[in-house]
Parts: sequence; structure tokens; C-alpha cells
Amino acid sequence: MDRPPALDTRSRILRTALDLFGAQGYQRTSLRQIADRLGLTKAGILYHFPSKEHLLVALAEPLVSDLEAALERAAQLPWPAARWAALEGWLDTLLRHRRPLGTLYHDMTLLARGSTYARIMRLATRAYDLVAGPGATRLERIRAIQATGMLGDPIVFYADVPDDELRAALLDGAVRLLSEPAPRAGTDRIGERAAEPGGERSAEPGGGMAAEPGGGMAAERGGERQSGPERVRPSRRRRAGRPPGLSAEQVRTARAMHGAGLHTVDQIAASLGVSRATLYRHLRVADPAQPER
Repeated sequence: MDRPPALDTRSRILRTALDLFGAQGYQRTSLRQIADRLGLTKAGILYHFPSKEHLLVALAEPLVSDLEAALERAAQLPWPAARWAALEGWLDTLLRHRRPLGTLYHDMTLLARGSTYARIMRLATRAYDLVAGPGATRLERIRAIQATGMLGDPIVFYADVPDDELRAALLDGAVRLLSEPAPRAGTDRIGERAAEPGGERSAEPGGGMAAEPGGGMAAERGGERQSGPERVRPSRRRRAGRPPGLSAEQVRTARAMHGAGLHTVDQIAASLGVSRATLYRHLRVADPAQPER
């Protein structure tokens, strides 16, 4: 059954507005231009949207609603599974709405007078809470805000990068950030910890998750490809200066990632810069690669 003409006209207006906003910007696009592109009058546009700002709000609504749904699903899970579900749900929603996200990125302040902006701020706060987890320290909350906030900008600035490739890189970055040990008190220069003896990170760009040709990323176990949620695989190149063990914070991170069931042991070990054997010593589980005694 065909949709009612009024609904069809409304959707056409939204699609055209999104095209013009993306091509020349919200401020430089007039309702008259949208009407002319559609063969309508300006009054015909105003019948569905009382102002241009109402158009922007309508374009934002699917994105905001989907973010709300993603965080609601994540909130039903125990922590730390909720952390990774929130991050992946947030990222997947942003990728699904790449075009309106780009428009909102440049014109977000135009929503400040309405309820949509307040909803977005509440959503961001809820995402930070889910990623940080219950009883989080100040540093853990800062890291949660960083991990969530860093998911959006690359999607806007790398609009030509395929979703799968961008998703893998962004999740890899979030895993690395959330598994980094806390800086020592009194250190305030970037690279101080990396310069310590035995503290070198991988010489590969980005550290230890390597992309496969074509942008896809996967983990390998026993020769078989394992596709995890973030589709990343540990680098085959051995890291220089691997630490002999894990800090207390890294142990907590490793156990949380393993308990969430969203990462392979190889992925966790690579993100923390340790060997598989070192990681198993802290997971309190047996290494299936080692024979039973």
C-alpha cells in the first residue's frame, strides 16, 4: 500500500534538506532553495516544517532516538559488558547516521533552544556513566568521556573511509585508551612513560592491532580467523620491550574485558602489550594451548 502523499512529501523535504545542508551548509541553505529543488512553494515547506530549525530537529530525531535505544540495551547488561555494549552501540549508531551527524556537527548550537539539545546532553552523560561503570574514580570517568567522545569526530572528518574500516580503528582506539595504566603522579609530559626502560610500545602505527588488506580486521586463533565485535587482530610483529607483568589497573581491565565476552584473549593481550601467557597468569583461567599436568 502506498504511503499517504503528505508523509511522502515530508520525507522528500527531509532528504532534500539533508542533501543541501551537506553540500552548502545549513546557514547558506534557504527554505526557498529546498522548495525550488522539489518543485514546491515555500508555503508548501512551511506546512510541514514551521521553520528551517524544525527541519534540523527532524533530521536529528532518528539519530537521537537510536542512541537512546542503544544505551537502553546496554544498560540492561551487567558491567563491564555494559561498557562495551554502550561503546559499540554508540559507534554503530553514529555510523548508521553519518550524513545527519555531519550536519549536526557544524550546526549543533542551533538546537540549543529546544529539547533535542537537552536530550543529546543527557544521552552523553548516560553513555559516560555506562562506560565508566559503578564507583568509577575521577580518572576512570575522564577516560570514559574520552573514549566515548573520540568516536564522533573521525566519522565526520573521514567521511570517505568505509564504515567497517573506521569502526575497527575507532574501537581499537577505545580499547587501548581504557586499558592504559594511570599516569604516575607528577608526570605531565606526553611520552614520559613510553620512554621508560621496558616501556616502549609497538613500533607499528597505532600500537598493536593491525589492519588486514582492504580495511577489514580480524583476530586469529589456532590458524582460524575469529571475527570479534571490533574485528581486530593482534599484530604478528612482536612488541619491543614488553612489560614482564601487568599493573593492578591493567589486571582489572583485562579481567573486565575477558568477562564481557566481547574480546578474544589475543586481542586483550595485544591491547595491553603483553604476551598471551602473561595474560593467562592474571585471568585465573587455564590456557587451552598449554597441556594439562
